[in-house]
Amino acid sequence: MTNKTYGFDTLSVHAGAAPDPTTGARALPIYQTTAYVFEDADHAAALFNLQTVGFIYSRLTNPTNAALETRLATLEGGRGCTVASSGHAAQVLALFCLMSPGAEIVASSRLYGGSLQQMRNTYPKFGWKAHIVDADEPENFKRAVTPNTKAFFIESLANPGGVISDIEAIARIADDAGVPLLVDNTLATPWLCKPIDYGATLIVHSTTKFLSGNGTSMGGAVVDSGKFDWAVKGTDGGGKFPSLAGPEPAYHGLNFFETFGDMAYTFHSHAVGLRDLGPSQAPFNAWLTMLGIETLGLRMERHCANAMKVAQYLEKHPAVAWVNYAGLPTNKYHALARRYLPKGAGSVFTFGVKGGYEVGVKVVDSVELFSHLANIGDAKSLIIHPASTTHRQLSDEQRVAAGAGPDVVRLSIGIETADDIIADLEQALAKATS
Repeated sequence: MTNKTYGFDTLSVHAGAAPDPTTGARALPIYQTTAYVFEDADHAAALFNLQTVGFIYSRLTNPTNAALETRLATLEGGRGCTVASSGHAAQVLALFCLMSPGAEIVASSRLYGGSLQQMRNTYPKFGWKAHIVDADEPENFKRAVTPNTKAFFIESLANPGGVISDIEAIARIADDAGVPLLVDNTLATPWLCKPIDYGATLIVHSTTKFLSGNGTSMGGAVVDSGKFDWAVKGTDGGGKFPSLAGPEPAYHGLNFFETFGDMAYTFHSHAVGLRDLGPSQAPFNAWLTMLGIETLGLRMERHCANAMKVAQYLEKHPAVAWVNYAGLPTNKYHALARRYLPKGAGSVFTFGVKGGYEVGVKVVDSVELFSHLANIGDAKSLIIHPASTTHRQLSDEQRVAAGAGPDVVRLSIGIETADDIIADLEQALAKATS
C-alpha cells in the first residue's frame, strides 16, 4: 500500500498487513518463534552479510514486528522503523548509533520525568552528557550547541504538562548545527501530529500508550525519516556519525550510509542496535499494538473531545487554581496547538489544585471511575499525582521546571461518556477540599 493513495484511517487498518498468502488468514499471524530456517548455506551467508533481506533470529527481526514497523513508518511518513521492548528502550536505541563517550545531547526540560532521569543520571554512565534547556525559547538549543553535540531531543506534546514545542523552529536550529532532531511523539500520535513534516529526523514512541490504546502491551518504536545526511562532517573535518557513515567492523568494514542510503539508520538499528543491546519487542505485544492502531483515529477523536470538555469544566471549578490544556484559548500554547495539532490538543494534561501537595494526593485517592496508576493513553481515564510518583526522583526545582509541581494532578482522559468523567472529578474534588 502507498500512503499517497489512502487516508490515515485506511492505512491504520491495512498498512503492513495483508491476507496470509499460504493460509488465507485475514488477521496478522503472531510469529512466536525464535529463529528461521535458511534455504541453504549461501542464503544464510547472504543474510548474515546483510546482502539480502530476511529473517534470522527474532532478536533482530520478526514478521509480526516487521508488520508493525511498516505500519508505524507509513503513518508517520517515515522511511523505516525499529520496534523495541519499551519506550525507554526505544530512546536508548535511537541514540545508540549517534553517540559515543564524550558526545552531548541538547534536550528539552519539558520531558517525561523518566526521560529526564535517563538524560541526567543514566546516560552519563555511557559517557554521554545532556544539556537540559527550556524549549519554550528555541534559541536555547542554539546556545547549548557545542562541537560534541550529536542530537536534539524534544516531545511534540510533553508529558505531563501538555506543553507543545515549536518543532519547525527547533528543527531549523538542528539543521544548522548538522545534528538530527529526535521527537517523542507518544502523546500526540501521528493522528494529531507528524513531526517529520516539520523537519524532525527521528520519531520515538512508547507504543505502550495511545498506539496500543488498551493498557496491555509494553513496547517502543523509532521511526526514521530517511532524510538526514549521516555523512555530515564535524568541526574537526571528520565524520560526525561514524557508526552510520564509517566502516562497521562487525560487518567487514561495511558503510551503512553508503550501502543502504536512506535506510541506513533502520538497517543499523536492527543489525547492530537490536543485535547488541537486545531490547526486542515481543511478537505478541506487536500483534496487540497492531490491533490497537486499527482504531487509533476513532479513539483519538473521542480522547480529544472528552479532554476539551473536562478541561473546560475544571477551568471554572472553584477548587482548581489553573488548567494547562493547550486546547483552551486561554492557554499559552494554544497557537502552537492550532499549528501542530489542528485536530486536537491530545488528552493528557495537568491542572493545579488549591491547597497544594496534600489536596493533590487526596484527589487521586478519592476517584472512583478514574484509575490511579502510572500510565497514559489507555481507553480508560487515568489519574496520577506526578510529584509523589513519576517525578519524585527529581528535585523540587526540577519538578516545577518539568511541569510537575506539588499541586499538579495529571489526567489521561479516556473514551468513556464525558459526563461520567466529569462527575467523578466533581466528587473527588469535593472530598479532597471538604
